[in-house]
Amino acid sequence: MGKGLTLYIHTFSHFTAMDINNYLMKKTINLAKRGRGRVSPNPLVGVLIIKNGEIIGKGYHQRAGEPHAEVLALREVGSKAKGATLFVNLEPCCHHGKTPPCTKMIIESGIIKVVSGMEDPNPLVSGKGFAELRNAGIEVKTDVLKGQCLKLNEVFVKYITSRKPFVTLKGAISLDGKVSTHRGESKWISSEKSRKITHKLRSINDAILVGVDTVIMDNPQLTCRLRKKANDPLRIILDSTLRIPPSSQVIQLSRKSPSPTIVVTTERATPKKIKTIERAGVQVLVTKSTQDLRIDLDNLLTILGERNITSLLIEGGPTVNASALQAGIVDKLVLFVSPILIGGITSPSLVGGAGIEKLVDAYKIIDLSVKKIDSNFHFEGYVSKEKPCLPD
Repeated sequence: MGKGLTLYIHTFSHFTAMDINNYLMKKTINLAKRGRGRVSPNPLVGVLIIKNGEIIGKGYHQRAGEPHAEVLALREVGSKAKGATLFVNLEPCCHHGKTPPCTKMIIESGIIKVVSGMEDPNPLVSGKGFAELRNAGIEVKTDVLKGQCLKLNEVFVKYITSRKPFVTLKGAISLDGKVSTHRGESKWISSEKSRKITHKLRSINDAILVGVDTVIMDNPQLTCRLRKKANDPLRIILDSTLRIPPSSQVIQLSRKSPSPTIVVTTERATPKKIKTIERAGVQVLVTKSTQDLRIDLDNLLTILGERNITSLLIEGGPTVNASALQAGIVDKLVLFVSPILIGGITSPSLVGGAGIEKLVDAYKIIDLSVKKIDSNFHFEGYVSKEKPCLPD
């Protein structure tokens, strides 16, 4: 790997310093991605150490509470770090948490330059790490591939600045926007490869949320079924009156799986029903309700944030999807579109509810990207938080 990089830098003389920085930061980002699903509530961080045009060390944050990426990379190179450059996608920490500050080790190692992708939004760091390095005489270059670095840690940025989880709404629809037939058949609208991506999404999110109607109709497990060992997300069921069957798989799995099931309800649930569900080993969370007697989803996000849940995947039906969008909690949309037509006025669509009255109020999806996966199309975009500009 090192020799290949040396050849890359010295052979292609027309490449600028910016080109090389971008190339190395991209490799750093890809390295950081290896920690997905294991580092929450911490950020994804990768590090490369470069000396004489060669990668001599690397590391990535592998699990919350374990050594940071900078520490692992510096341990790997030892005394060779003297006079080297360190690439990292996020500003090195400078505070004492579960692990010592990375800036101290960088300074003591003899690193002479740090190239970073972005400032850490954590108020405990936020520019202080860069300042500490500069005060020690280390050259610091920032904002290399900043946009890509921000996207890599979009979950961490949302959580650390709002103390609420980053919310992804995932759906699978036909070409005419239907999520099932009028009889409720939905297996399978999406392709096998699309479903595999869904399980990858489950593996990298702290929690997964569905409504009780999905549990009653589909009886899902809401687990991550990838070949490689992956963590199951925390299962959250919205059920304002506790209609959930005690025999459902999400209830039964609560005793077997290391990831618990939480049923979220309102004051309309009777004490008897609450005790029945709790006896099955499931936590019942009674929360605020909205004026239309539904669960207050924004309040639920606050509660989840207090429990260090940094990311939430919604795999709900039309009603839950509509409630989530109406509450303004959805950050990202992941949509699989199958080239089939289902039709039917009573066949449910992705978003239920009453819908909007004016097109100006439609939910705007921005930064939209699309990939073809087998016969399916995979859309990803972000729900715009900007209010429509109405004419005077």
